[in-house]
Amino acid sequence: MTFIKRIVLLLLLLPVLFVAQDELSWPREIETLANTITIYQPQLESFKNNILEGRMAISIKPKDEEMLFCAAWFRAKMDTDFDSRIVTLDELSITKVHFPDLEDSSKIDQLSKLVEEETKTWDIAMSLDRLVASLDEVDNLNDPSVKLNNTPPDIYFRTTPTTLITIDGDPILKEIEDSGLEYVVNTPFFVVREKGESTYYLKGGKFWYESDEIAKGWEETSNVPKDINKLAEDNLEKVEEDSVSASITEAPALIVVTKPSEVILTDGDPEYQSLEETTLLYVQNTDSEIIMDVTSQEHYVLLAGRWFHSKTLKDGDWKFQEPSELPEEFTKIPATSDMSTVRASIPGTEEAKNSLLEQSIPQTATVDRKTATVEVKYDGDPEFNLVEGTEVSVAANTDKTVLLIKKKYYCIDEAIWFVSDNPTGPWIVSDVRPDEVDELPPSSEVYNVKYVYIYDSTPEVVYVGYYPGYSYSYAYGGVVVYGTGYYYNPWYRHYYYPRAVTWGFGVHYNPYTGWGFSVGFRYGWVGWGFHPYRRGYWGARGYRAGYRHGYRHGARAGYRAGYRAGNRNSNRNVYKNRSNGVKQTRNVNRSQSNMNRNNRARASSKPNNMYSDNRGNIHQRNKDGSWSQKSNKRSGSQTQSLAKQNPSRQRSGSSSMNRSNSQQQLNRSYQSRSRGTSNYNRSRSSSMSRGRSGGGRRR
Repeated sequence: MTFIKRIVLLLLLLPVLFVAQDELSWPREIETLANTITIYQPQLESFKNNILEGRMAISIKPKDEEMLFCAAWFRAKMDTDFDSRIVTLDELSITKVHFPDLEDSSKIDQLSKLVEEETKTWDIAMSLDRLVASLDEVDNLNDPSVKLNNTPPDIYFRTTPTTLITIDGDPILKEIEDSGLEYVVNTPFFVVREKGESTYYLKGGKFWYESDEIAKGWEETSNVPKDINKLAEDNLEKVEEDSVSASITEAPALIVVTKPSEVILTDGDPEYQSLEETTLLYVQNTDSEIIMDVTSQEHYVLLAGRWFHSKTLKDGDWKFQEPSELPEEFTKIPATSDMSTVRASIPGTEEAKNSLLEQSIPQTATVDRKTATVEVKYDGDPEFNLVEGTEVSVAANTDKTVLLIKKKYYCIDEAIWFVSDNPTGPWIVSDVRPDEVDELPPSSEVYNVKYVYIYDSTPEVVYVGYYPGYSYSYAYGGVVVYGTGYYYNPWYRHYYYPRAVTWGFGVHYNPYTGWGFSVGFRYGWVGWGFHPYRRGYWGARGYRAGYRHGYRHGARAGYRAGYRAGNRNSNRNVYKNRSNGVKQTRNVNRSQSNMNRNNRARASSKPNNMYSDNRGNIHQRNKDGSWSQKSNKRSGSQTQSLAKQNPSRQRSGSSSMNRSNSQQQLNRSYQSRSRGTSNYNRSRSSSMSRGRSGGGRRR
């Protein structure tokens, strides 16, 4: 993208960014004829399915009267949009209102009705980053951790530019009708030969290779048959080369593998650098996360969110490292260091906590029963296999996920449940998710569908949602990892249907940009457009854009700060891939229309420093870190220190304990709110950075 184009794009984005900033600011104000109502950021108490419950501190300023304070408990349906990273509290209902110290019952009734009426028509919008941090206060969240296969893949180490070419088992050649050409069908890479000839050709980025053996012997070539070159031009996705890929003038070497593998690259021999505030070393001339523990002399490498360790990089005997057993020095890695992104894979860090909390949040949508459709085709007659230990059978010979449960057929397509009495349809939107799905083990190729839920329905629509597990992101040992680690056999007869994979594409996690690929896949290496069945090669849907280029641009070259340009949401919002039947539950335009409908709701200039405890008392966080409790007894401005309130009761042990618990609770709320604001600012800064430069590593 040229500099001028980037400036134009930024100018186009600015109105949206400012709308989002205004809408997501706290506190919010509602102006009525007689009152100004200020609503402070909600504090969450319960979260189940897509229902949130919590409380809000509210101030009411009648004209020509003292300000009053109250706490309002609410219940709302949570709608999420991971593209805009906005959460809406829809169908908000106020379940209780409490005015501390106010004794005038008629006034309490009047003001309570005012709060209920003014808030129930307002869809409260929150930043997803703020919501994630607020979930830290919820005690009823389920532990999302699952048992996975953490057996190390084959790990290759190279010090020169190298690309891993993955083939899903022994190569399978398929003839292209009326072309005289045949291609390797069980790989996402473009590998083709003329039928009857011995020479294979491979297209990777701007380079062509040839070899007489698929498994080895690949060398760069410029002598490519015209029919093969035309096939590539007609089918491979056209991508704009950026400055990094343009600077690569040497064709990288190729490693062809037929089983789960990864490659670690350094730009020459590894160059070790001290990791500040720790006794660890890290390899700086690489795009990989490689850390050396000086005490044990072990190397640690992070792949698909998992740590593996070995004494040596070259021909290492790699072993999986349980996250909880990482060297203690890992927890000391600074958030501002060159290795900051690994903190999301270290249990107990803020980044790891936020990543785990986000695993609890579903992407939601509303499905129109009349227009949502799916078509299922089989390679021959439908064939089903029973998943061992369950009552669920899975269709083997289709690219769709089709389950047979108690004589009913269910198709889960783009996170929507469909049901039919026959394996071929006709299909209708299901409003029932069979309980038997919860029995599916990670070793099953359809394990991810257990993370797709149905929340509610009407005769017209079905409310659905899915968790990150549907996109192969799972919690394990206090961190988030990618993929189950299991190998799933593909289907091949007349057609080839691949399954989700964990290894082979350098998948890495960043707490602000999410999962993405390495090794320059965005710039023409993988022939996504060449294959009619693309969805399983790389696992989660939407991973079309890699976030780093992967040749020789390590930290030493100043590359680490900008090599991650992935899209964290492309793997989450699969509903937007559907052309009909799905209404996305939240976006900036909808947010703006809600604001226009309730034009009295606006960003307030007041600090976001009011909180409610669980008894409905209102407290203000002061600049010095102390707390003051607001009172409605005589004047809204009258306050008292939390530590000094009710001195006549200080001899009571229970009162002292209540005050202590209240302060702990308030401190926890303050810390969650502060962390959420920080995360929101970082996420927003990252979005603007991507708008200016096409992406960058977040710190």
